[in-house]
Amino acid sequence: MYYNSIIEAIGNTPLVKLNSVNKGIKGTILVKVEYFNPGNSMKDRMALKMIEDAEKAGLLKPGGTIIEGTSGNTGMGLALVAIAKGYKCIFTLSDKQSQEKMDILRAMGAEVIVCPTNVTPDDPRSYYSVAKKLNKDIPNSFYPNQYDNTSNAVAHYETTGPEIWEQTEGKITHLAAGVGTGGSMCGTAKFLKEQNPKVLSVGIDSYGSVFKKYKETGIFDENEIYPYMTEGIGEDILPKNVDFDLIDTFVKVTDKDAAIMTRRLAREEGLFVGWSCGSAVYGALEYAKDNLKEDDTMVIILPDHGTRYLAKLYNDNWMKDHGFIEAREYSSAKDIIERRNGSDELFVVQHNMSVGDAIKMLTKEGIDQIPVVKENNFVGSVSTSRLLEQLIENPEIKGNKVEEIMDDPMPFVAMDNTLDVLSSMINKTNRALLVRDNAHKVHIITHHDILQAMSN
Repeated sequence: MYYNSIIEAIGNTPLVKLNSVNKGIKGTILVKVEYFNPGNSMKDRMALKMIEDAEKAGLLKPGGTIIEGTSGNTGMGLALVAIAKGYKCIFTLSDKQSQEKMDILRAMGAEVIVCPTNVTPDDPRSYYSVAKKLNKDIPNSFYPNQYDNTSNAVAHYETTGPEIWEQTEGKITHLAAGVGTGGSMCGTAKFLKEQNPKVLSVGIDSYGSVFKKYKETGIFDENEIYPYMTEGIGEDILPKNVDFDLIDTFVKVTDKDAAIMTRRLAREEGLFVGWSCGSAVYGALEYAKDNLKEDDTMVIILPDHGTRYLAKLYNDNWMKDHGFIEAREYSSAKDIIERRNGSDELFVVQHNMSVGDAIKMLTKEGIDQIPVVKENNFVGSVSTSRLLEQLIENPEIKGNKVEEIMDDPMPFVAMDNTLDVLSSMINKTNRALLVRDNAHKVHIITHHDILQAMSN
């Protein structure tokens, strides 16, 4: 069996049980892993549906151009469909989207226009407005408008909902999903509630978005709107695809909580997913703590893959700069060196120094290991433990040159290498590490330095 094009591979993604991040919470918690779609996100589903419906309605003709405002994943889905069907693509993105998303869209042959985030939706510079203007100006173009195009929700009503119902054998009691355009949550919830009206839906929102308060009060409060970093979740508008009658309750999640949970999913569950996936799981588990019973089954939709966020969530320095992880998680070689306040001095021995003199230097300075240099090059290393072993075997080596008995040179590491990387490099072979700062001064990092950094 084979597919006639990549778009035939969309859908039928797996349902996977959580085993670690949900410890202590009652019920069975499953995740719908949407990065198994060919475009690595659930947006493939509605991208295909919107284009097929546009073709049927005569809104998109051969050789046409697809123009869409996207957070990246919808653009990828549309790009796949465009390639399979012979269309051109222009996508507008807000400048908060990851560089990976922009690069991927360009790699798929799309034109990408980056627009400012911190403007109102009706501002002519917003990615909504720019997309609409391009659609007006370019002949034979189609603006899918995922926010208000009901084909978005229908795609999930026709595919995602039925898949979850079949995969859980009708045992699902709770559905949790992030709400952005609203299509995935509302289309899926509509189908599931038609099968069993008792299925409860939990919408995950972000601080800075209007959804939760609007659901609870019916008031569109502009004071709720402020910039946030999580991509693909929440809105400062009310898309037509968000049917609040289909969402029983909302849980808001901070950027930090979402980011940390995203990384936990990778490390503890083997699920290398995107930022809004962390939002969905964190918010769903917060709800589940007080509401799930032992025989309940909750399904959480995980929209996309972690490759879209390598420079952000999966970059320790980026996480550090935004205060999302604790110091001990992100301490680096640079942090260790800076804590010394310039007081450290690197002791070295010359390659032609006698072993006896090297031992005297180690003893005098109270150090366990020392680099060996030759004409300012680091050519080897010696340590007290290794010297002791050699002296026991042959006491006469005291008169030998250091270069005759030295071990391999200590490896150099980058200033931004984090503690987990540094600790993994310290072993019986590498008893210490070297690092060169911006002024080209060389420093030594020992296992004592790493232990101290981890305990701070």
